Amino acid sequence: MLRVLLWATMLTITTNLESCVSISFKESAQTGSSPSPTPTPTETEGLPTPTETVRESPIESRPKLPPSTTNQDILEQSWVIYRQQFIQEDGRAIDYQASDRSTSEGQAYAMLRSVLIDDPTTFALTLKWAENNLQRLDPQGKPIDSLWAWLWGKEKGNWGAIDRNFASDADIDAITALILGSRRWQRPEYLALAKLKLQDLWEYSTIEVAGGKRYLLPGPKEAFVPNQSTLYLNPSYLAPLAFRLFAQVDTERNWLSLVETSYQILEQSSKVSTVGLPSDWIALDTQTGKFQSLPSDSKLKSLYSFDAYRVWWRVAWDVELFQSSPGLSYLKVATKHLQKQWRESGNIPAQIDLQGKSLVNYEATSQYAMLYPTLRIINPKMAEEILQKKLLPRYNQGIWDDRSSYYTQNLAWLGLLPTQAIDPQLLRSRSGHAVPSPKP
Repeated sequence: MLRVLLWATMLTITTNLESCVSISFKESAQTGSSPSPTPTPTETEGLPTPTETVRESPIESRPKLPPSTTNQDILEQSWVIYRQQFIQEDGRAIDYQASDRSTSEGQAYAMLRSVLIDDPTTFALTLKWAENNLQRLDPQGKPIDSLWAWLWGKEKGNWGAIDRNFASDADIDAITALILGSRRWQRPEYLALAKLKLQDLWEYSTIEVAGGKRYLLPGPKEAFVPNQSTLYLNPSYLAPLAFRLFAQVDTERNWLSLVETSYQILEQSSKVSTVGLPSDWIALDTQTGKFQSLPSDSKLKSLYSFDAYRVWWRVAWDVELFQSSPGLSYLKVATKHLQKQWRESGNIPAQIDLQGKSLVNYEATSQYAMLYPTLRIINPKMAEEILQKKLLPRYNQGIWDDRSSYYTQNLAWLGLLPTQAIDPQLLRSRSGHAVPSPKP
């Protein structure tokens, strides 16, 4: 019955998208752009990269933020340029630094930014492309669930999904955007799709361990539960604010329990670092409750780097929009080393090991952008210093750093967007009340 409802909802959404988006496609989704092999964002951010030609997009819509929004001009201009540079005319968000691939993360960022800046046209296009191209299918071509395959690109001469595993952070951000979009534009079909995705996210990407605690996994259980007593976790995927929204629209599942375990993971796993930093990846022994670094031979690394930056943004928004006291306490403690680094040297390296040793001699604009909303809360003076010295100087005509840095554009924009620009009504349930916090 769930799959029947899913297909009915998909059909409704596709029909509605066709009616609200009028656009002429010059290139089909299966053709894609001609790729040029380049390093991944984690290898190039903070280093010089070639300037690329802006790719024009026919998307025509006028983004708008409240007139009192701090850095309003930059946020509106950079969104227009991002659409031109990184979003293909059919709604595909392109990562030029990784062989012109597309990811579920990229589609979700585009949707989230679209709804926050009130751009329903781009929202509809990016959602439609993802629903049409990122479905997870079994060998018989039938949908496995309503989540998205995380990677789409060119393999053996053909364009399509090349890794059908899902990444839960992307699905979380996409579902969040669907809930906000349903409220902002009175689109009940967006909410219906969000509810279907929530069922699958809970089923396939959360796990209950002995003692009754439930944790968010970064993806499928078979990929992140290496044995019966170990979980591999990514702290930057934890989104307490999103889980509070999910609790508003899906009362059949205890999403607030994920708020509780998210802060448990953040607080306890950061203690693995001698300087209290969050890690890109961390392992949890479910029998002892202890966190530890992943094995040294693992492809997933336990260090503070490009994934972990997003912890600051996700927690800061929960603090500002839902007055999270655990979030505020965490930010004050976990940022101490980075604040010390800034005071002593005026810069923060892009990668730091869990003992506090700098691993590279370059910086990352994306890190400064993700730190900015946190420092606005706990150290406004330092936040302003970073804005003036590290963020604004790296912005030029709609682009941070260079025209191929997809990851930087998204994190810089989300980091600079003040929460005051988000309509409070978007965060409230139909009853008009914000969802309560979980019990201590």
